[in-house]
Amino acid sequence: MAAETIVIAGGGTGGHLYPGIAIAEELAARRRGIEIVFAGAGTKLERDILEPHRYRLAAIKSGGVVGKSLAGRMRGIGRAIAGFAQSIRTLMRLKPKAVIGVGGYASGPMVMAAVMLRLPSLIHEQNNYPGLTNRLLAPWVRRVAVSFEETRRRFGGRGELTGNPIRAVFRGVRCKARGDTFNILVFGGSQGAKAINGAVVAALNHLKPHRLGLRFQHGTGASDHARVSAAYAGLGFEASVMPYITNIRAAYEWADLVIARAGASSVSEIAACGKASILVPLPTSAHDHQRQNARVLQEAGAAILMEESALTGEELAKTLLRLRDDPGRVAAMERSALSLARPDAAARIVDMVEEMMA
Repeated sequence: MAAETIVIAGGGTGGHLYPGIAIAEELAARRRGIEIVFAGAGTKLERDILEPHRYRLAAIKSGGVVGKSLAGRMRGIGRAIAGFAQSIRTLMRLKPKAVIGVGGYASGPMVMAAVMLRLPSLIHEQNNYPGLTNRLLAPWVRRVAVSFEETRRRFGGRGELTGNPIRAVFRGVRCKARGDTFNILVFGGSQGAKAINGAVVAALNHLKPHRLGLRFQHGTGASDHARVSAAYAGLGFEASVMPYITNIRAAYEWADLVIARAGASSVSEIAACGKASILVPLPTSAHDHQRQNARVLQEAGAAILMEESALTGEELAKTLLRLRDDPGRVAAMERSALSLARPDAAARIVDMVEEMMA
């Protein structure tokens, strides 16, 4: 008997892939011998993220249109049309039991092809404000899962609240005991964030008198690694600086505070790990969705939202020291973050997938 196949469509960034990996882990735990095929843009980043998990990657032509010039939008539409035809051929060959879209323009052609072939299809929207691809797909797919209650209103009341799936590695993250040093984890997503890197580097001059009580772990992105490493070393800070943090669970367990962008995967991981955070939304994110994600945590008392436009080294240093000197506030932020966590999100989405397949 041939193995069941399920296609998970999406990619382009780690923020779209990681929820898909969490869903794939849950599917594999439930359905012995299932084959998971990811459909994405075929980028090196996608291959690097998926390779350790041994999932197949089907490269499908696709292109974004949000924030593009007229010529860029036309190219994106042309690639999406080519990707739709390619997706039809891929699905006819794979004959999957279901297709799951996890957002981003890379998911559009594949999920729409599944709709046209009348295959069971589901989309999951990670962000508070849904992206263009999922807004276009929502009326056509069989099921819609959302991470935030507010998102349902933007889908005209459609959608089932599941939360954002997080990988199994984040289950049972240990609570960190307070120590003699204040440990700060900095990252900007799978490719780094130069604005956050620059603000932290600028803050180091203001933090130098306190350097013996501060420890940093910093994922810089490949292009900024040398500059940021040199800044820490030049000022005598104890810091682990790397282009990409591979053991992210250990990094969260080590940290007293996280400084990060506010992509859906990042805020979900921060909540699941119960971490206080400073969130710096990407100002160019589509429909400003990162700011809306960050506001959910800020309004719950779990995070401090700092706008990139106001992110000076001096202000960041002051905020870090205020938190270091107020462990009661940090503990309250941790409790608030945990209250927002939905560790069963992947299981709830797979429940929906299995209902479609029944």
